[in-house]
Amino acid sequence: MTRVVAVANQKGGVAKTTTVHSLGVALAEAGRSVLLVDLDPQASLTWACGIDPDVLERSMHEVLLRRTKAADAVVGTAVQGLSVLPSTIDLAGAEMHLLTKTGREYVLRKALDRLVADYDVVLIDCPPSLGILTINGLTAAGEVLIPLQCEALGQRGVTQLMDTIDDVRAYTNRDLVVRGVIATMFDGRTRLARQVVEEVRSVHGLEVFDPPVPKSVKVAEAPARGRSVLEHAPGSKGAVAYRELAERIFGAKGKRRKKDDR
Repeated sequence: MTRVVAVANQKGGVAKTTTVHSLGVALAEAGRSVLLVDLDPQASLTWACGIDPDVLERSMHEVLLRRTKAADAVVGTAVQGLSVLPSTIDLAGAEMHLLTKTGREYVLRKALDRLVADYDVVLIDCPPSLGILTINGLTAAGEVLIPLQCEALGQRGVTQLMDTIDDVRAYTNRDLVVRGVIATMFDGRTRLARQVVEEVRSVHGLEVFDPPVPKSVKVAEAPARGRSVLEHAPGSKGAVAYRELAERIFGAKGKRRKKDDR
């Protein structure tokens, strides 16, 4: 059965898109068929996968406006087994359009209905907001992963997201499961980073997966090359962390890589 997982946090700059891309590549390396859904009008995931949003004829914008089928908008990537349902800046207009429509929360779920069975895992990259696009992502998913930057305001963002998830469970998707939290850009040398992790565990009762993803130049520079850190620097600490997370969360054991580019 296909696992449909939304990756969400309304706070920007928490490595949400990096997490979606890196987990997707790790799963594909392990032999899984993976679809990445870019639900952010900034199209950062689309760019990171080496796809130019400006030349696309079909994207999430057309899918959500019901002008094209989701399957017809899917684009392959250089990674075997990894495909993308891409975004463009036009998606911001689709968001405004959805606000006027009945059943607007269910548009993505219906669009993906006939597509998800073709994949082992679908990862939805939600935008950094709690608007209608994120609600669509949470309504379409069976599970949620929350990337968390371990800083002073990190827990507050989780609290706001959990309130939204409770609303989604109440009105559009009662079976939605919060799978847990991924600590990103983690600096284990600081007391604050460890404190935020412990607060999220104690206050919200959420699992914070090990290992945390450390701060890394290699992780930061990979998207500009249209690649994930697993391709750009496969032996780096960030790449190793994401492979271990993919195995822990999805039961995916990735390929062994030579340790390099640390």
